[in-house]
Amino acid sequence: MKKKPTIAFMYDFDKTLCDQDMQDYAFIPNLNMTSEEFWGETEVFRKKHYMEGILGYMYYMMYKCKEKGIPFTQEYLRSLGKNINFYKGVQNWFKRINQYGESIGVNIEHYIISSGLKDIIDGSAIKGEFKKIFACQYYFDENGNAVWPKIAINYTQKTQYIFRISKGIYDETDNKKVNEKMSERVVAYQNMLYFGDGITDIPCMTFVKKQGGVSIALYPKGKKNKVTNLLLDNRVNYICSADYQEGSDLDSLVKCIIQEMKLSHTLLLKQKQQRTRESKTVEQKN
Repeated sequence: MKKKPTIAFMYDFDKTLCDQDMQDYAFIPNLNMTSEEFWGETEVFRKKHYMEGILGYMYYMMYKCKEKGIPFTQEYLRSLGKNINFYKGVQNWFKRINQYGESIGVNIEHYIISSGLKDIIDGSAIKGEFKKIFACQYYFDENGNAVWPKIAINYTQKTQYIFRISKGIYDETDNKKVNEKMSERVVAYQNMLYFGDGITDIPCMTFVKKQGGVSIALYPKGKKNKVTNLLLDNRVNYICSADYQEGSDLDSLVKCIIQEMKLSHTLLLKQKQQRTRESKTVEQKN
């Protein structure tokens, strides 16, 4: 029986699956601050202390909660996930796309690669849709209080997770196997789709596109100008409105891409079979 090709759908989270940064829904309002105030203060703080952006926001979240007397625990972070407002169609998207893939003989896997917080994502309505969620994490003490960032993923570090997905190495503490040469990958680069929304996704978008996969830049309805340059600068294959509903432009586009990847896989398989067969014929003649 022929093995089904596996296609990996890799998503950024903030402003790709939902319409704001995940902190904007409940975390920041709980501080009695506006998004502009919180992110503005965070930027001033991190620049003053020459701090990398992701580590800067992770520290400042801890700092502001301590200042306001809010316990900064894993339980608290996960409780924030229920407030996330996803784009239209997101919550039904995964099941529908999986079923479509199955109907044409393709296995589809979904992954998150985010600079946001894994614990907030883990508390969201779509947590169970992903084979693996790669996102920033804190180390928590025995009382559940955040102590220190244990995983921080900035926009360039995101690319390592494409390698991990391709090789099927999901243990983020394993720095050996991910760098070892493999004769065959679990997911071929040309069978990858990356969904993002902007500048922080450019390294992943560019890498996937150059390796023969597909990158799609998403934008909120009526704000195409936010991603137009990504298309014109050849960073992505396509741009599309972040509408995940059945029959939307994104839905139609992705189904066409799945069909193309299935066809390419079939042709590549036929090519390999022909080479193997002809190679054996030549050997027999000799």
